[in-house]
Amino acid sequence: RLPPPPPSSSSPFSITTDKEALLSLKSQFHVEIPNNPLSTWDQQNLSPCNWSGVSCSEQRVTGLDLSGLGMTGSISPYLGNLSSLRSLHLQNNQLTGKIPSTISGCRDLTTLELMQNRIWGSIPHEISQLMQLQILNLGGNQLSGEIPSSLTNISSLVDLNLGTNNLGGSIPSDLWRLSNLKFLDLTINNLSGTVPPSIYNMSSLVYVALASNNLWGELPPDIGITLPNLLGLDFCFNKFTGNLSKVLTKLYMGGNDIHGTIPSSIGELRALDLLNMSYCSISGEIPAEIGLLNELRVLGLAGNKLSGKIPNSLGNLQHLIKIDLSRNKFVGSVPNTFTNLQNLISIDLSDNMLNGSIPIEILNLPKLSVFLNLSRNQLTGSIPVEIGSLENIAVINICDNMLSGSIPSSIGRCKSLEHLSFARNMLSGPIPDTLGLVRGLETLDLSANQLSGKIPLNLQNLQSLQFLNLSFNNLEGEIPAKKTMIEDLFDDDQSGERKPQIISYKELCFATDNFGEKNLIGYGSFGFVYRGVVQGVTMAVKVLNTAVAKPRKTFLAECGALRYLRHRNLVKLVTACSSLNSKNEEFFALVFEFMSNGSLDDWITGKRKHANGIGVTATDRLKYAIGIASAIDYLHNETEVPIVHCDLKPSNVLLDSDMTPKVADFGLAKLLLDDTDNDRFSISCTHTLRGSIGYIPPEYGYGERPSTAGDVYSYGILLLELFTGKSPTCDFFTAGLTLKSWVENQFLTDVEKVLELGLVEETNDYWEEEEKGRHCSKLESWRECLTRVVGIGLSCAAESADARISIKDALRQLKNVEEILDKHRQLVDDGETIYIDS
Repeated sequence: RLPPPPPSSSSPFSITTDKEALLSLKSQFHVEIPNNPLSTWDQQNLSPCNWSGVSCSEQRVTGLDLSGLGMTGSISPYLGNLSSLRSLHLQNNQLTGKIPSTISGCRDLTTLELMQNRIWGSIPHEISQLMQLQILNLGGNQLSGEIPSSLTNISSLVDLNLGTNNLGGSIPSDLWRLSNLKFLDLTINNLSGTVPPSIYNMSSLVYVALASNNLWGELPPDIGITLPNLLGLDFCFNKFTGNLSKVLTKLYMGGNDIHGTIPSSIGELRALDLLNMSYCSISGEIPAEIGLLNELRVLGLAGNKLSGKIPNSLGNLQHLIKIDLSRNKFVGSVPNTFTNLQNLISIDLSDNMLNGSIPIEILNLPKLSVFLNLSRNQLTGSIPVEIGSLENIAVINICDNMLSGSIPSSIGRCKSLEHLSFARNMLSGPIPDTLGLVRGLETLDLSANQLSGKIPLNLQNLQSLQFLNLSFNNLEGEIPAKKTMIEDLFDDDQSGERKPQIISYKELCFATDNFGEKNLIGYGSFGFVYRGVVQGVTMAVKVLNTAVAKPRKTFLAECGALRYLRHRNLVKLVTACSSLNSKNEEFFALVFEFMSNGSLDDWITGKRKHANGIGVTATDRLKYAIGIASAIDYLHNETEVPIVHCDLKPSNVLLDSDMTPKVADFGLAKLLLDDTDNDRFSISCTHTLRGSIGYIPPEYGYGERPSTAGDVYSYGILLLELFTGKSPTCDFFTAGLTLKSWVENQFLTDVEKVLELGLVEETNDYWEEEEKGRHCSKLESWRECLTRVVGIGLSCAAESADARISIKDALRQLKNVEEILDKHRQLVDDGETIYIDS
């Protein structure tokens, strides 16, 4: 039976009507997880304010958070009776049905999060009556119809996300009325027509994403002036045109019809750190003035009509880490000045008309570790013996040239190689048996050369080899057999536990029950995460969404980078799978160790907050803080190249069966920027705003590139959230008040004012122990410890990057506090006073 319509405006609303509305919602929601939070929603309980996921203020329901529960069902029209509701979080579930028009009754709503469900139908016009709304996130659903023009009435909107739906029609022409809008995401829809010119005058915009639609039109020449706060502009894969000479700025415009030449005035953009105009229609030569871009780190000009020689001035770009000039018409030799590019990790000069020999200077670059692609050129001479210097490189492709001579035995020193191709050259002599030492090799193509002699027997040692092509040579002997018994797919790790090392698509199907819905434990724009079991080992299988991410080459890069990271507080990449699925489509999956206790966010502000009945203690919170800091310290200071996480927040920290915190999804955004892929979508469309609202360091908003100091800021906010129990995006923080400023104004006078209630009660328990007056000094130490932790969070979250402490200093100070608290607990009955070192 459908519920009656909401009461009229004259009807009284109360906690009783709130309770009835919540019970109606519960009746249409279905949750099948242990510790179902809806089980606390009891009809017999007079007030719903202590129900899981429900927040109240002044005896009215003001917040509802049931995100990430895997809920099915639909949203009850009774939702509109929650007239004091300020925030609604139902994202990351499996809800269906339509958004009820009665939502207009939630007049105080500031945050509406319904992303990543299966909600269909049109966007109800009634949403436009929510005049307090600041965040409207409906992305990742199945919404259709047009974007209601009435949404532009909500002048308070800051974040509008309608991406990854089936919306059609045009972008509302009066979008300019959203004068406070900072984030606009309309990607992956069926929108058509031109972009309203007024959008280019919305000076508040920080990030605009319109990728993968059917939009067209010419870009205005002054876009960088009219949008002064713009950090990310993603217009990939539409039909935009424009003259590069007019629009060149810090924008990522790959996959459009940008034409013209690169002007010599490009040298004036001295702050540019990423220039990517891949797969446009740019012609002419690269001007020598490009060598004036001293801050440039990524240069992507692939898939254009560029010609002439590669300028020697590129050798001036000493910060460059990735260069992709493939699929153009460059002639001449590879500049010797590349020897100055000591930070390069990836080079792609393939599909040009380059001649001359392979420069030894390139092979001696110390950080070249991801990609060297010189294929399909006109290179001559022999392969230099210095190729063995590339000990850390993952991919070498020099096929389709005119190289002669033998394959140097030094190739066996390239121990990190996964993909090697010297195919279709004029190489002669034997295959060096040192290739058998490259144990991680997955593809080896030496076909169509003039190689002779016997095929080395030790190629059978290449246990990871999946593709071998030695055809069209003068070789003798048998191709070594490859072992495929299931026992060979497992190795013992140091703990003696047997874990999978390689895995096939069929095995993953079996492990996840054909990727069944009951094994689905998470999803997002990247794809889906499933629980799977192979040979008794439970794993998390992350299946990449090939339709959106096009991850063929980024997949190789991600695996190559992640496999060397080992730390007890980082989620471990166990293995990966690159194959074809049952529909003969590309399939890519990353397999991680399984984290049975969910995310830190679940335990601090989410569905598991009261799972153990007592909440998370101060000692446990400190343990989590130290574990997370240890992981970030490892990424910043103990890897060969510092890795920046870029999106540190509680939901990206997972907890294993022993409640050990492990940082997940670390460095993916940074790895995609720094590392490797040759895929035009990735280089064009992934470099957008880094991080999550509330955790993004302020300097990123001014165009600063990601840094370790940025991670420290995010960690500081996470630490404050951990001990205050308040998310930086919660409704409490309005009118300019932030989590950081609120803590700064309160904690020095009385730390209890900012601590989560459970921690205050924990402090009071100590007071009861000591109220007889025996150990007041120890109580002060207890409070001082908590004050110090909050202070560390503020030091990490300093406004200026230069003013922040390092993660190593934060870790040292936290460990000192942990030591004091441990002693404090042990000496609670002694008369000793404990002091804290700075």
